[in-house]
Amino acid sequence: MTATQDRMPALYLGHGAPPLLDDPIWSGELRTLAARLPRPTGILIVSAHWESAPLSLSATAAATPLVYDFGGFAPRYYQMTYPTPDSSALASTVASLMPDHEPVHQHPSRGLDHGAWVPLKIMYPEADVPVVQMSLPTHDPGRLVQIGARLQELRDQGVLVIGSGFLTHGLPFLTEWRIDAAVPGWSRDFDLWAAEAIGKGDVDTLASYRSLAPGMPYAHPTVEHYTPLFVALGAGTDLTTPAEQVIDGYWMGLSKRSLVIT
Repeated sequence: MTATQDRMPALYLGHGAPPLLDDPIWSGELRTLAARLPRPTGILIVSAHWESAPLSLSATAAATPLVYDFGGFAPRYYQMTYPTPDSSALASTVASLMPDHEPVHQHPSRGLDHGAWVPLKIMYPEADVPVVQMSLPTHDPGRLVQIGARLQELRDQGVLVIGSGFLTHGLPFLTEWRIDAAVPGWSRDFDLWAAEAIGKGDVDTLASYRSLAPGMPYAHPTVEHYTPLFVALGAGTDLTTPAEQVIDGYWMGLSKRSLVIT
């Protein structure tokens, strides 16, 4: 893991289901975002789709098969590949940053799930950057911020730290299943509330979403798509510095708001 001149930011991304790959608008926004960043030496990504304690890291072998953790989509999505290079050096560095009382499990076979490979396939289509996925060991915002803070050192080594989720994710309450579906009130209300708190650098308010956020619990009947935000925020330099909100709008009525955190 060699250092680069540029300190990488951290990102919080909405990742979408596999049909995101065919959406020219959102795909274009993600490609534009990747183009403005320094080229990463590696990528550490925390996805909503791997909840596991103790904290775990994905398999590091080159071209580890993907996880197709979705159902009901066209067969071609289950045949997609993303053959990244060996990531053992990156995994070792990540493990070394965790405290002694926070055991790290190296998973021998788990590949990237769609919360990781769908956005990365758009942003870095050549699949030539080492990638490690880290599990979500908890949904406690304070603990996730602490984990993220330990990852700050990676940014000085050119590693891109990504929390991959969806700012609203009330799938059970959607009435239309189209990319251009109308935006439910609970999705819009939560999104605007979060955007205001993000704009103020108010992490305490964001962490109190269960009691303060409008649209709950419909916006997040389960919270795994929201909480990767706190890993990304923790990886930032200063929690009080507002993140840059680089993507907004809605996809299937859900907020695709995404952030660059310096």
